[in-house]
Amino acid sequence: MVTHVPAEAPGDERGALLAFVEAQRGALRRTLLGLTEEQAASRPSASGLSLSGLLKHVAEVELNWLRMAQQRPNEKQRDQSTWQESFVLVGEETVPQTLAFWDAVAAETQEFIHAVPSLNDTFPLPPAPWFPKDGRVSMRWLLLHLIEEFGRHAGHADIIRESLDGRTAFELVALANA
Repeated sequence: MVTHVPAEAPGDERGALLAFVEAQRGALRRTLLGLTEEQAASRPSASGLSLSGLLKHVAEVELNWLRMAQQRPNEKQRDQSTWQESFVLVGEETVPQTLAFWDAVAAETQEFIHAVPSLNDTFPLPPAPWFPKDGRVSMRWLLLHLIEEFGRHAGHADIIRESLDGRTAFELVALANA
């Protein structure tokens, strides 16, 4: 890890988990520093992923999990015919707009997690071949899953950024802190 996640106050599990979620968000955001829209949309590696596409994907993934936890409809729900659009900016979408969208989702996630009575509270998983029948997960699981999801994609983003211009995560941390 290239940044230090501050220790939570003693016993503040929510704060600790949210801090690690935010650290992984930051890792993804930093990979876009100083890039044009064209650079952010490019695919310089063997992968079909781009930095702007990863940004949109993680923002929509977080919204989807938040809506499941809230047991509310997802206003950006994707189906098989639109799934690929979650990995590319379309129409008039821009990196700044997508960052602002993700910031709003992140703020809503934080507010929601602070409001739930317990991290042990659960919510149902939707029917899907990859979920257990009648499965449920806890709010704690949700936060751990977001850390996992963002961490995986932050690694993808690091490779894409380094392929674009040679900048590493360490350099981007220094640039962000300058």
